[in-house]
Amino acid sequence: MYYDNKVWVGKSGDENVYIYPRMANRHGMIAGATGTGKTVTLKVLAESFSDCGVPVFLADVKGDLAGMCNKGAENESVGKRAEEMGLLEKGFNFRSYPVTFWDIYGEKGLPLRATISEMGPLLLSRILDLNETQTDILTIIFKIADNESLLLLDTKDLRSMIQYVSDNAKEYSARYGNLPKQSLGAILRALAALEAEGGEEFFGEPALTISDWMRTDCNGRGEIQILDCQKLIGNPTMYSTFLLWMLSELFETLPEAGDRDKPKMVFFFDEAHLLFDTASKTLLGKIEQVVKLIRSKGVGIYFITQNPKDIPDGVLGQLGNKVQHALHAYTPAEQKGAKAAAQSFRENPEFDTYDELTRLGIGEALISVLDEAGVPTVVKKCSILPPQSQMGALEESDRSSQITGSLLYSRYAKMVDRESAYEILERKVMAEQEEERKAAEAAEAEKQRQKEEAAAQKQRQKEEAAAERQRQKEEAAEEKRRLREEEAARKAAEKKAAEKDKQIKKAVEQTAKSAAGTVGREVGNSIGKSLGGSFGKKVGGNMGASLGRGILSTLFRL
Repeated sequence: MYYDNKVWVGKSGDENVYIYPRMANRHGMIAGATGTGKTVTLKVLAESFSDCGVPVFLADVKGDLAGMCNKGAENESVGKRAEEMGLLEKGFNFRSYPVTFWDIYGEKGLPLRATISEMGPLLLSRILDLNETQTDILTIIFKIADNESLLLLDTKDLRSMIQYVSDNAKEYSARYGNLPKQSLGAILRALAALEAEGGEEFFGEPALTISDWMRTDCNGRGEIQILDCQKLIGNPTMYSTFLLWMLSELFETLPEAGDRDKPKMVFFFDEAHLLFDTASKTLLGKIEQVVKLIRSKGVGIYFITQNPKDIPDGVLGQLGNKVQHALHAYTPAEQKGAKAAAQSFRENPEFDTYDELTRLGIGEALISVLDEAGVPTVVKKCSILPPQSQMGALEESDRSSQITGSLLYSRYAKMVDRESAYEILERKVMAEQEEERKAAEAAEAEKQRQKEEAAAQKQRQKEEAAAERQRQKEEAAEEKRRLREEEAARKAAEKKAAEKDKQIKKAVEQTAKSAAGTVGREVGNSIGKSLGGSFGKKVGGNMGASLGRGILSTLFRL
């Protein structure tokens, strides 16, 4: 309850116990065994900071903080406590609070997202449960993406980047060191497991802008951001890493604020031990550094856990405002833890802190806060004030109305997938594939061209050979024809010459015959004359002619 400009937490006898707003950014703790009243204390503090005008963040692990958007209802227990503490005279009344619901999975609140780049390789390697070597390789992948202006926004961006580095491992290994494909494959497998657990919903845009949480409503009350963690707590590594990321974002984005009258914002982290379980030495150092320095940014952090020993000493020493509910001390280990918790308080001489710590009832707590000078007060046994808002879970219809009615609904409800590493590398791969395709087509075309050219050359050679054979054939035929013609001409000439010789011979023969006949007749006539009479001439003439022709024939034959 916010009263007299202070956060009224509880009452010790007749004395009111307050947290001073200007000391609220010195951080704090709410601890105690299960069922001792930690949730009620958390609600009382959150309501008081909201009434003070301080925005609040709550991690709702069990779902019993959601009722803060509705006003509380009168019941015997609350009425009796309010009357005993004199709250009604101090303005106590049931009221609702300005609440915005968030859910990493987008089921019971506005989707709460962060980008891969914002998460960074160190926190991401914790989510992925990577070993030291794989973490170093993931850091190199982030550096390559940064150097090549490749935005890593969601898991598909990181997957594409890992695959791209793997495909070009030889080139990058020469510049950044060895990048074994076995380690790259292990990171890819871990990323696939993260996506199956909801990483696809968490990583992306629009990413949360912390300044959207630092708002007040129209009445000046700080708005309360409730992150539903009922499903998220099933993945403790994801839960704790998200809270660490939130602390880192606050530290890196908020300007220095110095000492303020009240915090800029107060964060309550339930199941705080999950922040530190399995955290590496480097990560623990980062957490301690953020817790120490974020005070100067005007932010208060309150851890809710079962036992203070769950929080490392370096962080525990930074918690100035402590509300310690009962601790069980049945076993030696529990007794040791309870004694350590009791010894962390400034001793009150009126009672034994350890004894009181183990005998506290529900709704009672040991409280020590920082006074106005920043000095821890002596521990006091207090009864915690009742909350003013609704206790318990919220009806789903009321939750849905709150979600859709939020001023931030239009900004965060729908995921945005702008151009980032995935799209750029997809285009690059497609361009390379297109170049390879074109090169393959060009090579195939060149091969086809060479094949066609070889076929054409072979065809030309075949045609030339055929032409040559045809030419030789034609030449041979021409030569044969020429020889035939020459032979025919020769034979014709010989025939002509023979005929001419025959004609000449015949002519000579006829001439000779005629001459021989004439000569023979002349000789016959001469003989006939010698024989006497006309008969003798005739006989002598015929004989002479025959003789002449016979002689001539003999001569021709010779």
